[in-house]
Amino acid sequence: MNFWVFFSRHWGKIIGGLCGLVAALVVIHYGFWKSLIIFAFIALGISIGWRFDVDQSIRQFIERLFSSREDL
Repeated sequence: MNFWVFFSRHWGKIIGGLCGLVAALVVIHYGFWKSLIIFAFIALGISIGWRFDVDQSIRQFIERLFSSREDL
């Protein structure tokens, strides 16, 4: 079986397995609590990056972040 065919059929499992491996290595190297903080910052960065992709403007993102709920 060709590698690319295998990868295209099972890409989610492969990426998930690699993410699990990286997470395990980080926990082993830094410890549980430090790893938890690292993963929290990664999740925060992904969510901010996703907002930039959706809003397509840093100014709009900052205005929405610091505006009161009554302004929306």
